[in-house]
Amino acid sequence: MIELISGGVCAAKGFQASGVHCGIRKSRSKRDLALIASSVPARAAAVYTTNLVKGAPLIVTKEHLTDGMAQAVICNSGNANTCNADGLEIAGKMSALLAQKLQIPETDVAVASTGVIGQPLDIAPIAAGIEPLVAALSGDGSADACEAIMTTDTRKKEIAVSFTLGGKTCHLGGIAKGSGMIHPNMATMLVFLTTDAAISSAMLQKALSGDIQSTFNMISVDGDTSTNDMVLIMANGLAGNEEICAEGEDFTAFMEALNTVNVHLCRAIAADGEGATKLLECMVRGAADEATAKTVAKSVICSSLTKAAMFGADANWGRVLCAIGYSGAAVDVSKVGVSFRSAAGEIEVCRDGAGVPFSEELASAILHESEIDILVSLGSGEASATAWGCDLTYDYVKINGDYRT
Repeated sequence: MIELISGGVCAAKGFQASGVHCGIRKSRSKRDLALIASSVPARAAAVYTTNLVKGAPLIVTKEHLTDGMAQAVICNSGNANTCNADGLEIAGKMSALLAQKLQIPETDVAVASTGVIGQPLDIAPIAAGIEPLVAALSGDGSADACEAIMTTDTRKKEIAVSFTLGGKTCHLGGIAKGSGMIHPNMATMLVFLTTDAAISSAMLQKALSGDIQSTFNMISVDGDTSTNDMVLIMANGLAGNEEICAEGEDFTAFMEALNTVNVHLCRAIAADGEGATKLLECMVRGAADEATAKTVAKSVICSSLTKAAMFGADANWGRVLCAIGYSGAAVDVSKVGVSFRSAAGEIEVCRDGAGVPFSEELASAILHESEIDILVSLGSGEASATAWGCDLTYDYVKINGDYRT
């Protein structure tokens, strides 16, 4: 049984976290350097952006994780350390300085950065911030670390759950940042996960790589895939369960816990899209296969016209059908049905590829809610998929019109 608990990335035994202001950001009220550390070496796995332009920290982290082990992750906000001539050197120094302070191998440190692309990152404030960052490590530090990785995010994104493996109580928690430049392919913005479950590096990678296909790869805010996307998980085994080394009952239970945490973070990221006022969830049912369902769901969520209609509470279902039609999926349009649902009710607007009479008043009330479900029925099979996104507002342009300056 999976239960929601408090603690974020510190809920699992042996993990501590911290977040401080070191000076990367001008505002002293904003934390800009985060740390998550395990008391013992942990199994580790990660997935990264497929953008050909990659932040230097991802390159360093991928190299460090080749042995499937990590003990700490350090992350700065305010600067992505991407497209910089000395980027790899700076990322390497970050890991070296932290490793020296924690007295752990440099290769057991993962590095991440988020913020403006193409701006030089000065190592000086980070170097000065390492000591207070380590000193601030605490079992209550998840919220501080979560704040320190935020950029244009307006709210913290963290969760933790408990579950049972072989009679042992295990914990899994996570924090995430992501608001703009969200259109993942193999990862999403920055997500850090921790667990005290014992699981081999190979099975941890299999679990993470498998789960993101139906979670983080199914969200989109603006159609732009970031250069610094990474999802990283550390498992230190302190729960004392028998190590998961193959598929079976325990691996299934672990996957369920991982999926619960990841879905929560997906929804939180989508709901906090830059300028967003509404969380959109597109649920596709009746597809011939899962690939078709995913393609359709993602196409609807990515449609700028659909997103704009949701912002205006306009039940313009034709935009949903349009997105389905250009998705590239083999769909029989004459069988497509569309409904909108929220806390205010549910209304059918399209059946068998054609409009049906509906109350504009009820539709408007449904679409004025902060969470809206776009329900699509393809009538061609049993497969299904869900994608998450947000509405497109005036504020999205305002935020990104002067993001760098």
